[in-house]
Amino acid sequence: MNNVNLTTLKDSPLFVGLAEKEIEFLGKLLVPQQMSAGKTIYIENMAGECLYLIFKGSVRISQMLSEGEEQTLVVLGPGDTFGELAVIDGGPRAATARVIEDVEMLALSRKDYNQLSSNNPRMGMQLTLNIFRSFSQRLRRSKQDYRNMLIASINRKKR
Repeated sequence: MNNVNLTTLKDSPLFVGLAEKEIEFLGKLLVPQQMSAGKTIYIENMAGECLYLIFKGSVRISQMLSEGEEQTLVVLGPGDTFGELAVIDGGPRAATARVIEDVEMLALSRKDYNQLSSNNPRMGMQLTLNIFRSFSQRLRRSKQDYRNMLIASINRKKR
């Protein structure tokens, strides 16, 4: 077991509503990982096994539009999570994650998430709510960004 100090990340949306002892316990399940700028963490349609919490650095989440062309969905930094769907449904990755600047992150595996949820249903439910809140906020922002992009495109065509 790891024992990651989460003091600097205690304000992360992932920990909302969790008691200090629960956050400490979660720290024992999180596995530290480091990757250099330019490296790919995972690619779209790859099997998903864990979610990530960024400790330091930044990650770009994107989707393929056509061969060789990617659309950036969001750039994430310290305190942000990504890859959340992997622990919820275990399905393939919906996007690609690439390191923009050297990143230190913490990984929570689907196996550990499921075990945590079984052994401590209240904590598992709070963690799940936090994951869904974070994911839904990002989805809403993306939808608004897409709408703004369409409006700008239409306005350019009218000129």
